[in-house]
Amino acid sequence: MDESVVFEMWSTVSKQKVAVATLNRPASLNSLTLEMVQSLTRQLRMWERDGSIAMVVLKGAGEKAFCAGGDIRQVYESVVANVTGRPWDNAYARAFFETEYRLDYLIHTYMKPVLCWGSGIVMGGGAGLMMGASHRITCETTRFAMPEVTIGIYPDAGGTWMLSRLAPGIGVFLALTGTQLGASDCQFLGLADYFLDSSRWADLRSALETQAWSDSRDENDVVLHQVLLSLRTTQSLPPGPLRERYSRIAELCAGPDFEAICDRLLALADTDDAWLRQAATTFRVGAPGSARLSFTLLRSVHAMSLADIFRQEYMVSLQCAAMGDFQEGVRALIVDKDKAPRWNPHTRAGASQDWVRRFFVPAWPDSILHPMADLGVQVS
Repeated sequence: MDESVVFEMWSTVSKQKVAVATLNRPASLNSLTLEMVQSLTRQLRMWERDGSIAMVVLKGAGEKAFCAGGDIRQVYESVVANVTGRPWDNAYARAFFETEYRLDYLIHTYMKPVLCWGSGIVMGGGAGLMMGASHRITCETTRFAMPEVTIGIYPDAGGTWMLSRLAPGIGVFLALTGTQLGASDCQFLGLADYFLDSSRWADLRSALETQAWSDSRDENDVVLHQVLLSLRTTQSLPPGPLRERYSRIAELCAGPDFEAICDRLLALADTDDAWLRQAATTFRVGAPGSARLSFTLLRSVHAMSLADIFRQEYMVSLQCAAMGDFQEGVRALIVDKDKAPRWNPHTRAGASQDWVRRFFVPAWPDSILHPMADLGVQVS
């Protein structure tokens, strides 16, 4: 029996229950496989229809991670096995991206409160799960990031929606540098709602079990909010490193000139600020194509609905799985672990605006609609 996701119910003093989904691959930092995403989707849909469920909790097994993202090695293996190289011929990538993005959208639009316990590593697809939750918790161990530039892709799983909603320049900085954020900076940017010390998990469970839940979403939102306020630390979190450099980062990365932003980031290599130097280093060794693609995507989504953003990400992700840099990035970081990717294009000049257009071409046959055409469509 597959127990990569564990589902359980907590009884409460009321007739309502708290439903809990635990990502259960701690040795792999709870990274998401297709089977996990499918299982989560099925269970969340059942819980949404179940009148006895007041709310849902999402958490990860172990102390290291909520979720480090998608299981990119499985996607990598599907890319290697795709002998034609055509993106639509990669059945696993097609299924994984569609199912993952539909799950993310389901959480964003869920009809009941969803609490995400974002302790430890919360990256990539894990951040995608957390961003859809109505009540997002960080802890002293939280390490939040969208580090896709280091493996030749872009911030997906709703990452383009999330980063584009930040203040000018901030989302671009996070996408191009893969910078990790702690709890304080997550709250400062609006990427989390509450801070609880990780030692309060047992107290949280006890508090949820002793609430008088109802069948009203609005009332349950209020109850959950009050519970989390009662458990949070009374001391203010000290400013995080991004907040301390907020104005400078905004100046570095705001505006429409991609080349100028890149030059300013690279110039940080000469600063005496170690935190900014690390950001410059990650940007320098990341994929030039990913940087251009991420920048283009963040500028494209401002007027788009959430459903349209997921549809665009699906189109782009299929192309990424066939273009080469994703395969090379995973090879260098995960498979061979030589940390010496041979990016193509290997310079910014090669990753031009004309070059990036190839990612915005549908991979599916002209004879069919977008595979996610129904996302967000109300059925009467």
